[in-house]
Amino acid sequence: MANTYTQLYIQFVFAVKGRQHLIPKAHKEELHQYLTGVIQSDKHKLLQIHCMPDHAHLFIGLHPAQSISDFAESIKTAATKFIKRQPWMPYNFSWQRGYGAFSYSRSQIPAVAKYIENQEIHHRKKTFREEYIDFLKKFEVDYDDKYLFDFYDDLYR
Repeated sequence: MANTYTQLYIQFVFAVKGRQHLIPKAHKEELHQYLTGVIQSDKHKLLQIHCMPDHAHLFIGLHPAQSISDFAESIKTAATKFIKRQPWMPYNFSWQRGYGAFSYSRSQIPAVAKYIENQEIHHRKKTFREEYIDFLKKFEVDYDDKYLFDFYDDLYR
């Protein structure tokens, strides 16, 4: 659209249903490549991606033609369909309901990208629950514990 200019940098966080460790480390790059294609085909710019065994972080430059909620639904649906088709997925895979979406300024891109890139190191010290609640507090998001993801306080050690 002519005369439309945006700068929308959003980090999405979503979790595997039941917080099961269903995304094998050996196949996460395959999933990353697939999701990169989906993101780019929708005219978004992928800044960083990292799928842990039980949750995912995507950091994108959001194209204004798609809403945040439509993007979250679309990417989770595409990932689910892809994962279910894989021979390495013998279980019924799905994501938990909901997602986190956090906005950043252009100057924050390098730090956020590095944070996402280092997820495995980060989760040796902090659980996903601790991480997610830290995001909610940092961004001053009002939340109710009963509507958060199902969490299990295990570390990736």
